[in-house]
Amino acid sequence: MNKYVRRALIAAVWIGLWQGLMLMVGLPKLLPGPADTLRAWIALAGTGEFWLSVGMTLLRVAAGYLCAVAAGILLSVLCWRFRTAEEFLSPIRSVIRATPVASIIILVYLWIAKGRVPVFISFLMVLPIVWTGVQEALAGVDSQLREMCRAYRFTKKQTARYLYLPAVRPALIAACVNGLGFAWKSGIAAEVIATPDLSVGKYLNDAKVYLEAADLFAWTLTVVLLSMALEKTLKAVMRRKGEKP
Repeated sequence: MNKYVRRALIAAVWIGLWQGLMLMVGLPKLLPGPADTLRAWIALAGTGEFWLSVGMTLLRVAAGYLCAVAAGILLSVLCWRFRTAEEFLSPIRSVIRATPVASIIILVYLWIAKGRVPVFISFLMVLPIVWTGVQEALAGVDSQLREMCRAYRFTKKQTARYLYLPAVRPALIAACVNGLGFAWKSGIAAEVIATPDLSVGKYLNDAKVYLEAADLFAWTLTVVLLSMALEKTLKAVMRRKGEKP
């Protein structure tokens, strides 16, 4: 069976189950069906605010995500190279991992402008993922290969290109892909709490407050579809760059 046909059948089954559950509950105001959700999404997509909100949310999450990737790489190299830096900075990484996202969002909301909260939260959630992944990859480089590079008098640039980059690339790709999902979900969660103007999270919160279940499902559908599209795009870009000599 063609994979696209198979995927369409699987999607049809899940949509059918969703419709059946809606009929069983019998309360469209609380659990709208697929048709109601689609109508709500079409109505939202016909407005300029919808696309501006999606665009602003993407910009906020992307800003936090890209800054986290850059900072994670720098911190991983620093902590791998200097033991003192690892001992001094590793508690910060542990605290970030252990603290609930909601607590961090509320604390940050007290300190910075609400429009910047999603950026900072996305940054904070991705940072330890990239930091840990790249640092562990660097630490796992075979010492004998390092000695061989010294024996053949490789320059630092050659050593980085031919030894460390190939060793780090798979871990960096995995960290970037995993981190993107965390950045997106945590950024949306921060928007729901901070409610900055022109944001997907603000409209999700408004739909909840005003009991607009169809709009809530439509915005959630938007979040899910964008997350899937972003992940596929990132994987394609990483794969293409990895294939280049």
